[in-house]
Amino acid sequence: MAKKKPLVVITRKLPDAIETRLMELFDVRLNVDDEAMDEGELTEAVKTADVLVPTITDTIDAKLIAAAGKKLKLIANYGTGVDHIDLAAARDRGITVTNTPDVLTEDTADMTMALILAVPRRLVEGERIMRSGDWSGWSPTWMLGHRIFGKRLGIIGMGRIGQAVARRARGFGLSIHYHNRNKVHEEIENELEATYWESLDQMLAHMDFVSVNCPHTPATYHLLSARRLKLLQPHAVIVNTARGEVIDENALAQVLQAGGIAGAGLDVFEHAPAVNPKLLALDNVVLLPHMGSATFEGRGDMGEKVVINIQTFVDDHTPPDRVIGDKF
Repeated sequence: MAKKKPLVVITRKLPDAIETRLMELFDVRLNVDDEAMDEGELTEAVKTADVLVPTITDTIDAKLIAAAGKKLKLIANYGTGVDHIDLAAARDRGITVTNTPDVLTEDTADMTMALILAVPRRLVEGERIMRSGDWSGWSPTWMLGHRIFGKRLGIIGMGRIGQAVARRARGFGLSIHYHNRNKVHEEIENELEATYWESLDQMLAHMDFVSVNCPHTPATYHLLSARRLKLLQPHAVIVNTARGEVIDENALAQVLQAGGIAGAGLDVFEHAPAVNPKLLALDNVVLLPHMGSATFEGRGDMGEKVVINIQTFVDDHTPPDRVIGDKF
């Protein structure tokens, strides 16, 4: 007798090709409306599913995991970050958790570099003026920004994405500096011509640009606090394509309003999808709706990893992208 296909519940709309592939392999319940599931819908999903495929918009906390049925053995996250999943609670229930690492490095680094260019050159301001019809022609002193060539970039988190940002930034003539839990390998430092700063405080005080590329953990929550933001120079620009919680958003808005730093480029927000109204009111802030991974290629690669993780697990092997858990 053929083995019964596991029930896979997908919480959001995924790329068509990925949904088709999942339906070929498993018994799949789709979210065709692409609206984030509420608490009741998520509770029903974990009660009935063998496999749950959540995204960053889903809060998979201890309460939800406690409500899960005995069938739920795998949470195959569609995304790299797993800070929205209570890993300890999943481990206690014997639920394996997987993610989709290493597929969004280049896309996120591209977006980081785009923001590093957009903020000092006032690209979004200029685009808004053009669309408003207020442009009256070229002027030698109007819409002046700052060049990035020859400036110093401080990268917080020198993992895969941080290194990819550094490679791009070197091509634009930026000097590379970084703060990390540990120094990267000497070969990588030499390749990137990167300078390691053991003290984040000291690095911040000397940088023209700061790029946040570290994950959100208890140790990095509000890593850029009000105190640290005040260490930055008035001409400095902050770019964040990692996690909104790494920056104290209220403090950032206050520093920007007071002219303590020159600008910011943000693709992530502390209380997303809500955005601090003070940030919305500022012209020197570029705000993007979490687009860092939004490429056809990247989202497709994420989906392929989800498929492989589920199939490997169903075949009683250890998934390649296991975060916690053992095969059953």
